[in-house]
Amino acid sequence: MELTIYMRWTLKPKPELEKVKSLSKILKVEPLIASLLVQRGIETFEEAEKFFRPSLKDLHDPFLMKDMDKAVTRIEKAIKNEENILIYGDYDVDGTTSVSMMYSFLKVFFL
Repeated sequence: MELTIYMRWTLKPKPELEKVKSLSKILKVEPLIASLLVQRGIETFEEAEKFFRPSLKDLHDPFLMKDMDKAVTRIEKAIKNEENILIYGDYDVDGTTSVSMMYSFLKVFFL
């Protein structure tokens, strides 16, 4: 039996040219960059600054994730008992990045 998977790309509509020109001028970037930003809803200098220079206060509370409290408790117990900790992630960009960040954090603060 053969399984065929079809994926559809949903293209965002082209942004308004005037918004692109304005943002390009304000940010001093190429129109292509401004166009991508406008497609993502970023239309002002302040919104672009927040996008390119995010602040920790803009992050979501990680404890909103299901069972985060249990995960933290288990990691704390493993550190206290000097147990090995396996860090597992998938092979896409956010997966490899999060694994390396978690490893770096644990290495710096607990080894």
